[in-house]
Amino acid sequence: MELSFEILALLFFVASLAGFIDAIAGGGGLLTVPALLAVGMPPAQALATNKLQGSFGSFSASLYFVRNGLVSLKTMRNAIICTFIGAALGAELVQRIDAGVLTNLIPVLLLGISFYFLLSPKAGKGGGEPKLSENAFALSVGTGIGFYDGFFGPGAGSLFTICFVAVAQLGLVEATARTKVLNFTSNFAALLFFIFAGLPVWEIGLVMAVGGFLGARLGAKVVVTKGRKLIRPMVVIISMIMAVKLLLEQNPQWLQ
Repeated sequence: MELSFEILALLFFVASLAGFIDAIAGGGGLLTVPALLAVGMPPAQALATNKLQGSFGSFSASLYFVRNGLVSLKTMRNAIICTFIGAALGAELVQRIDAGVLTNLIPVLLLGISFYFLLSPKAGKGGGEPKLSENAFALSVGTGIGFYDGFFGPGAGSLFTICFVAVAQLGLVEATARTKVLNFTSNFAALLFFIFAGLPVWEIGLVMAVGGFLGARLGAKVVVTKGRKLIRPMVVIISMIMAVKLLLEQNPQWLQ
């Protein structure tokens, strides 16, 4: 794998675009992982390097949301802790368990998210009565989706968002802001395990991290200024694209 200036510049651009999209609706890995594989990086290193650059992007968006008062880290403390533990377990157990059941289930869940927002015009307006206490939400949603993100990942942001909207009854802007905090938490937890295994390609990961950081900052700003009007269609579109991509990967005979 040759690290020419052209390749690094292309990966920087891809990471910037992915960071922008990811800050709004999730799904940035749809761009970055295929790009890393396309330049000749082995799958395990591609996933690890993607977690490296993705951690910077999710941190950038989270920082922007915190500074603009959309997220209280103190309020989210338990959710952050549970998500970290879940992601760490996922990153560790991926080598020991069969992930087939969950990987087959995710496209169905993503399509469900899309139809939920399409068929529920009031979804994401917020103000309803939460269906779980904050501690119960942290334990179930934080640990569960954190675990999923630690060993597989695609769609984790969409899953967090739908839970904040449908279960915690938050508005889409606040749900998106909280999602990025938990996204960063799970990315960072999984990244630590990948670093211990010596998998990330640092030269590429750090170049992409700069692009992802800048793109995510711009995406977070768009969330704050455009709000629900933009997030809603983006979540629907990205969730559908991810679902179709995963279904085609699991059923390559459909393309023959």
